[in-house]
Amino acid sequence: MTTVILPRRGRPFCGLVQAAGVHDAREALVIAQSGIRCIGLPLRLPVHTEDITEHDAAALCRMLQTLPPSAAGPVCPVCITYLDTAQDIRDLCRMLGTAHVQLHGGIPVHQLAALRAMMPGLYIIKSLVVRQTETGKDNLEELTGIIDATAQLVDAYITDTHDPASGADGATGKTHDWRTSRALVRRSPLPVILAGGLTPQNVRQAVLTVRPAGVDAHTGLENPAGRKDPALCHEFARQAAAAFRQICNGDTAGSGRSRLENPSAFR
Repeated sequence: MTTVILPRRGRPFCGLVQAAGVHDAREALVIAQSGIRCIGLPLRLPVHTEDITEHDAAALCRMLQTLPPSAAGPVCPVCITYLDTAQDIRDLCRMLGTAHVQLHGGIPVHQLAALRAMMPGLYIIKSLVVRQTETGKDNLEELTGIIDATAQLVDAYITDTHDPASGADGATGKTHDWRTSRALVRRSPLPVILAGGLTPQNVRQAVLTVRPAGVDAHTGLENPAGRKDPALCHEFARQAAAAFRQICNGDTAGSGRSRLENPSAFR
């Protein structure tokens, strides 16, 4: 039986599978019915064009949170945004009605602290965007500094890949050196989700290499029209689940935080 993994404040997790980017309720159900239990809604983006309006995203969040267990639920909607002020983030999350947010921009630490004070129940995922420095090496030192500065203010991290051609820090379809993400997993006291160019073909090896607490895919699950492909979503979820069973259940080579849990709710 597939174990449902959903993020909750104060609870470690292992085995989270998220798909980002959705246009409408029909596409969201395609994702959910594949076994993927977190759906990311990218909004207010500096580079990419939003797939869905904020009004429709709010309606989608309500729909996802009320799916009966006999359908595809429970499913967790996650707001993904580059907003960098506490008030703007709070207002967007309240408008959407979501208790989970993924902050993909360079938000100052004092704004993170303000957001935590404003919304103590909000589940905050902070991005760690891997990019190459002028020396040709990854920015590992910078990212570990972000972990050290923010670990008391957030609930989890997500790694992703910078695309120097477009300036995008996610939804690039590009992988990065997984050794960098593995180092971040080892350094972080919080769960780390791996993203960046993941597909059904590489997600199993990615999980076994990096040993993250979760994985996220966007463009790697889409057909040529830019819509989530049911077969790709199913295979991605299947391959990820197989790898997580290997690292989460009784395999002590990874972090002790990676114990499989099955919370009954995500709030």
